[in-house]
Amino acid sequence: KGNTFRPNECKEKRSTFSLKECALSIALSIGLVTAVPTMGFPAYATTPINPALSDVSVLISGPPIKDPNALLRYALPIDNKAIREVQKPLEDITDSLKISGTRALDSVERNVKQASRALKQGKAMILSGVAESKRENGQDLLNKLEVGLDELRKIAAEKNRDAVVPKQKELLQYIGSVEEDMVDGFPYEVPEEYRNMPLLKGRATVDMKVKVKDNPNVDECVFRIVLDGYNAPVTAGNFIDLVERHFYDGMEIQRADGFVVQTGDPEGPAEGFIDPSTEKPRTIPLEIMVEGEKTPFYGETLEELGLYKAQTKLPFNAFGTMAMAREEFEDNSASSQVFWLLKESELTPSNANILDGRYAVFGYVTENEDFLADLKVGDVIESVQVVSGIDNLSSISTSIVSH
Repeated sequence: KGNTFRPNECKEKRSTFSLKECALSIALSIGLVTAVPTMGFPAYATTPINPALSDVSVLISGPPIKDPNALLRYALPIDNKAIREVQKPLEDITDSLKISGTRALDSVERNVKQASRALKQGKAMILSGVAESKRENGQDLLNKLEVGLDELRKIAAEKNRDAVVPKQKELLQYIGSVEEDMVDGFPYEVPEEYRNMPLLKGRATVDMKVKVKDNPNVDECVFRIVLDGYNAPVTAGNFIDLVERHFYDGMEIQRADGFVVQTGDPEGPAEGFIDPSTEKPRTIPLEIMVEGEKTPFYGETLEELGLYKAQTKLPFNAFGTMAMAREEFEDNSASSQVFWLLKESELTPSNANILDGRYAVFGYVTENEDFLADLKVGDVIESVQVVSGIDNLSSISTSIVSH
């Protein structure tokens, strides 16, 4: 795509401490009692908001999944227990490596044996869950996974700690690909009132290249972002359509306060995208998919729906969670302004913060997310380009939906 460096690289001027820890502490201290970014960037409100905090069990539930790739795997519309039983112990390697000394590698070895055993026992069930047209590819991926697990077992046995994480990542990519091959077509119908809008019926990947000014840490960086149209087809489709129009190219970062990074407000009085064919703004509805539901909820927050304990399929758990900004008191006012959260849910599990169920998440930064904390107002988005998944974009339209 003309990039002078690969997406998984950022040009650093010199090594320094990460601002991530600072962003996390700010988010935890002010994020739970203040308003969320809105389209016009008003000052934070001071009225505390109390989401589903009354149920103590929410706060003491298991640790939240914070890895963006894991969140994307679990968000797929599939139900195959066998593949999850291979996936989970491989993901648990991350926690195993937190153990000190050689005991970490012993724990990793146990994780790998558990995953290998699950694969051997569940291979037929896994393959039966793959879409028929993709079964040959699924078989090939499972064979690679089997070989890779043997390689990872040897790595752990030889106490080669540095080689564990790259191999773990490779194997989880195989698993993610198998799980994506289990999705046979788009799983539901988008409501008729939104079908004439750009819809992302599946997933897409984009690279956002940012030129960083006057920053001692970073010169320029490419952020890889995976957009999830399975759970937010209207929201992700709207963004991909704007990317294809080069709407964000040359736009500055407009907010960077340690809590979020935000952009998307065009020059002029309009706060969103003006369709050139109608000269009117395009707005999209609030769109939130909930665990256990087959289609997203539209036009209302989960709080307004009374779903205080509902778990969103795309939670604000990961550093670099991407969502739509909107006017604070108008659910269906999102247009082009987007934000990335500079926070992990270390102390706030899903739906125990003020973001889940209130703002539409539609993707995660999966590479270089830590560098988001180094961005500041005035840094320039040189380009946003679709890397894969453009074929999943349908109904490109200039029609306007009014709410």
